[in-house]
Amino acid sequence: MRQDVGGSSQIRNETASTGHGHSAATPDDAGMTSPHPLHHALRRIAIVAVLAIAPPAAAAPPEQTEGDAYTRYELLAPGSGQFRILYDVTATTPGARHYFNPIRKGSIATDERVTDRATGKPLRFDVVDGTVARSGGVPRADADGAYIRVTLARPVPTDGEARVRIDKTYADPKSYRSDGDTITFDRALGIKRNAIVLPPGYRPVAVNYPSQVLQEADGRIKLSFWNTSPAAAPLVVTARRIGQAGATPPDLAERLEERAAQTREIVYYLRDPDSHSFDLTHDYTETQPGVGSYTNIVRTGSRVSNPSARDLDTGETLKHEMLKGAGIAQAGGQAPGATAETEAVVFHFKPPAAGESRRLRIAETYTDPERYRRVGDTLVWDRALGRPVNAVVLPAGWTLTNCSVPVTISRLADGRLRLDTINPRTDELAMLVTARRE
Repeated sequence: MRQDVGGSSQIRNETASTGHGHSAATPDDAGMTSPHPLHHALRRIAIVAVLAIAPPAAAAPPEQTEGDAYTRYELLAPGSGQFRILYDVTATTPGARHYFNPIRKGSIATDERVTDRATGKPLRFDVVDGTVARSGGVPRADADGAYIRVTLARPVPTDGEARVRIDKTYADPKSYRSDGDTITFDRALGIKRNAIVLPPGYRPVAVNYPSQVLQEADGRIKLSFWNTSPAAAPLVVTARRIGQAGATPPDLAERLEERAAQTREIVYYLRDPDSHSFDLTHDYTETQPGVGSYTNIVRTGSRVSNPSARDLDTGETLKHEMLKGAGIAQAGGQAPGATAETEAVVFHFKPPAAGESRRLRIAETYTDPERYRRVGDTLVWDRALGRPVNAVVLPAGWTLTNCSVPVTISRLADGRLRLDTINPRTDELAMLVTARRE
């Protein structure tokens, strides 16, 4: 607006007199002077010309959003102060062409590589300052900071995402130090899902944050945890060089799966409790080469309807089949022990090749009178949840009165309450929720 006003002031000064040096004005009804009609016409033409050439004000870019972050820290040789970071993150801003990742102050980053997790192919990137990051959608970027700017393989689809892996090595002796045969990793970790892999031959002797202890195939020990608090985890790990240990017995491997690395997420959208129905979305990543279908077995006592699915990396709609009994296996579905009454929805997608993966979102409507019902004026949701990340959205007009498991609570734009819970354990979570009308 200041540019328009300034431009018209300049035009007014240039056209306020005739070529003879006399005022081009005529008396008005109040006895004052006013510009000649020709002056008005010239002024309107000049203003239109200025507006036509003035550049429009730049719109602020959409703020960068992300999710599903997971960080793996591989501690390198003791005394080097170096550790390799594998950072998996998902860009979720619709239409975004870049993703910005900060380089922590005090750390020196080297050996950076970035890949597209959908294809396994490398992505272009460069290092920029905070000013560039702000202009790209990171409004609180530190102007003096450094950021890795990743050029995404494709713009983020609407209601989709772009999955990125950033591989870099940090030198930070304050975070990773050694003393004789003992090493200490002391670092505040803001990402919620983390794993710290010790150097070969080292075993943990002190860990201050509850963690899974898992042995990798090469014998290294990994400490993995899910931070369920809103604050950064002030992690301190102390380990000693003790020597290599034997391999984990194969029959125990299934029970020792890393929970923080799992990527399944489910959101339940509850309808009116008298309907006993709820919509759900289930996000799932397929990494096994050659697998091109996903089978969702319908729980006994439940009824499924309105199935759909799409590839979150591309936005592509996927095909599905609703099948029973032997038809499940015939369509390529996986249903061990299926009977003639077993019901399943089989979703089909392009099988990933080696190094590729597929991120799918499956949507369905379930009807389950046993697990979702109304008792008097109370809504009752009573369901066992097997995934690490779950959310329940109450129907419009209902307010929470009880929840048997710890949750964070937020209100959606339409006023509905959303309950989010994380189960860092490998067992199921029995969730009982009650609510009443507002």
